[in-house]
Amino acid sequence: MIIVDIAGHGDFTGIQDAINSLPDNATSPRVIFIRNGDYKEKIFIEKNFVSLVGEDKMYTHLMISLARDVWRCENRDDWGVATINLKGNDIVLENLSITNSFGFDNINNKEGIHIDCPADSLNHYKTVKRDGHQMALRSFGTTRLIVRNCILRAFGGDTVSPWNTDNGMFYFKDCLMEGGVDFYCPRGWAYAENCDFVAHGNTAAIWHDGSKYKDSKTVLVNCRFRGEDGFKLGRYHRDAQFYLINCSFAKNMADAPVYLNPSNPQNVIQWGHRVYFFNSHKEGGDYTWHADNLQTAEGSPTVKMINVKWTFGGKWDPATAPTVIDKKNTESKKSGISKTTGTDQIKGWHTMILPPEVTVDPMAENMLLYQRAAGGWPKAVNEVKVDYTKQLSEAEKKAVIADSMHIDATIDNNATTREIRYLVKAFKQTSNATYLAAAEKGVRYYLKAQYANGGWPQYYPDSALYRSQITYNDDAMVNVLNVLQDIVESKNDLDVISRSYLPQIKDAVQRAIQCILKTQLLVGDKLTAWCAQYNKRTLVPEMARKFELVSISGSESVGIVRFLMRIKEPSSQIRQAITSAVDWFDQVKIKGYQYVDIAAPDQPKGKDRVILPDANSTIWARFYEIGTNRPFFSGRDSQKKYDVKDIEVERRTGYGWYGTWPSKLLSTEYPKWAKENLK
Repeated sequence: MIIVDIAGHGDFTGIQDAINSLPDNATSPRVIFIRNGDYKEKIFIEKNFVSLVGEDKMYTHLMISLARDVWRCENRDDWGVATINLKGNDIVLENLSITNSFGFDNINNKEGIHIDCPADSLNHYKTVKRDGHQMALRSFGTTRLIVRNCILRAFGGDTVSPWNTDNGMFYFKDCLMEGGVDFYCPRGWAYAENCDFVAHGNTAAIWHDGSKYKDSKTVLVNCRFRGEDGFKLGRYHRDAQFYLINCSFAKNMADAPVYLNPSNPQNVIQWGHRVYFFNSHKEGGDYTWHADNLQTAEGSPTVKMINVKWTFGGKWDPATAPTVIDKKNTESKKSGISKTTGTDQIKGWHTMILPPEVTVDPMAENMLLYQRAAGGWPKAVNEVKVDYTKQLSEAEKKAVIADSMHIDATIDNNATTREIRYLVKAFKQTSNATYLAAAEKGVRYYLKAQYANGGWPQYYPDSALYRSQITYNDDAMVNVLNVLQDIVESKNDLDVISRSYLPQIKDAVQRAIQCILKTQLLVGDKLTAWCAQYNKRTLVPEMARKFELVSISGSESVGIVRFLMRIKEPSSQIRQAITSAVDWFDQVKIKGYQYVDIAAPDQPKGKDRVILPDANSTIWARFYEIGTNRPFFSGRDSQKKYDVKDIEVERRTGYGWYGTWPSKLLSTEYPKWAKENLK
């Protein structure tokens, strides 16, 4: 047995890491015991005989926030759409709370979220509704699945989607399932006993697909149904077979029998309307269609016949296969999570599992408003810098949300990086899951925006002018890489980002490192440093704004070196890149001067910026001429000048032409790194 403990007192802190450690060819159950905690990770199980067993279903939470419509905009199928994604056989899930919180996170957004969706045929524009498909569990060809004593929740449809019309056999016991349309929708053979069903909306709670074989069926025994006023019991689109035995229904249920979706023509149904009841009643009085009709089913089964073995045609009896937990083993290492992780809150008819003391952060709330559909954030709107401290009126909020399709998301001037870092801190302080979901969406934006060659554009998806260039300027690409590396290393509060992103993130970082190595400027036979921006295809240095000409950068190159120095066990190529850049910094330093503002009454702003002698100061130029290492400057006419006094005062005082950027790197950071890595 493997123990997962998010506090670090088990074999693994993440569930997926524990699953990945299992052998691929197991022939008997392998148990992963999961201690109490909030595990914000997407789970993939492709192996057989895997049992995930929680410490307590009320406090062992597995959760993501993802709409199927969003996922399918960028992915070809549903693999990855759910909190738990299954391809393996003989799977057991027990004592777990499994949630897809997308609809709950957007409960007040009735208009939906506008996203850029390449898969959508209408101008790549899509509106994602709060009550659309949101899967907590989705299986792909899984045979034999046991779900016991679990809570499976979403606000939208298809919450529980075990799909396999060929030979899928699915057993649910003592579970609570919650969602919107068709939120319990097995395909194949399914048996649910002593389960609670909580319905949002008024379309249908349960659904079945038994179209492959006439014997396929969904059986519900001793189950209870409740929901919003007027909730309907069920429907089907294809051949289906329902058995409801000893079930009960809330008083506010609609007078609507299980029905064939009218969008499906009747002639696709081979075996007729097959919905059977026995001893199932509604509070306040039954509807006529609740009447016992078991005798009309093929073979006229009696209620005593209808059990697990009968449902699965004698092929499987999951009730005889309990999970065995060695209690002494689970307690051998002290758990770092107590049962105070979550609370039960009754809200009308509706049972909800919420983290404690969920609060809001005003700045984080504003960040949610400004996040673009693409996933990133703008640095300014209508040339006005975004101010998250500003209290917005309701009209202003609506205007910001309505602009969500704008393509101005960027990594320039710390945009998107700033928001991701703030939101994860806010999440830790407030337990507000919407902040973590927004931060993870920002991470997905990073991954989507990256070029195949490893570089990042300054803007995405806007590619006009210099926005599509691979951009080191103002540390844009380095800021992204430091966020991703912090996620890999679980640093700076980014440990809360789902570990399911790690394979993509690690790949992105490695490709970026190769891009950095390829773009280091070679002058003669010597490596130097980097230009601030490059052509996205050829990796040739390029001009950006009119006063940002092709050069070797004395500023941006510092951030690149610092990032490379983060890499553990650096390759010889990385070590050479670092040492060459440091040698270049040392070669081009300007000793005995400082760059300062002075009073200048004759100038428009009453000041000027000049270089003055200072025996105790060392500075570097922002731009050096490639080949000569001569500092140069340019104004808005894009003409290269070799004296800062020769450009217009607006550019002279409005840009950092000199600075001390490499000073700390050379004096302390690099010597420490060299001592550890250049032995």
